[in-house]
Amino acid sequence: MPEQPEQSVPDVRKSVTVAATPEHCFKVFTERPADWWPPTHVLLENERVGLAFEPGVGGRYYEWDAEGNEIDWGRVLTWEPPYRLSMTWRIDGRWRSIPDDERASEIEVTITPVDGTSTRVELAHVKLHKHGPDAQAIHRALDGPSPGETLELFAKAVER
Repeated sequence: MPEQPEQSVPDVRKSVTVAATPEHCFKVFTERPADWWPPTHVLLENERVGLAFEPGVGGRYYEWDAEGNEIDWGRVLTWEPPYRLSMTWRIDGRWRSIPDDERASEIEVTITPVDGTSTRVELAHVKLHKHGPDAQAIHRALDGPSPGETLELFAKAVER
């Protein structure tokens, strides 16, 4: 499948500012994904019962069902607590899992202190051109105003 030229598919960047430390934000993002992950974002055929990040570069982030079936959403590329995390995003144009990182785009999470009581969290979908013919459609589906569903749910989880 041919890739789109990199410059023809812009990044999608969204952000939210929350009343929390960068350390708390990183912990909620990586240790409590079930608290903020959109319930409609499921790759499994059966009902999802869990989500997890394996800490460190090379770790998986994945979901599983009650029968023990697992599907990887991708692999961790950058693990720099509490300020940066990046990972591959193994999705095709029909929102199904792909088996490896060959055609996977990437997600970058940047956590930046704003002042002593608040933190800005940016989530960026980058390298969308790797989705080939589906790249523009994926971009259109992701593009929209901040914070978007995922970061809105994340902000609520940070408050709990």
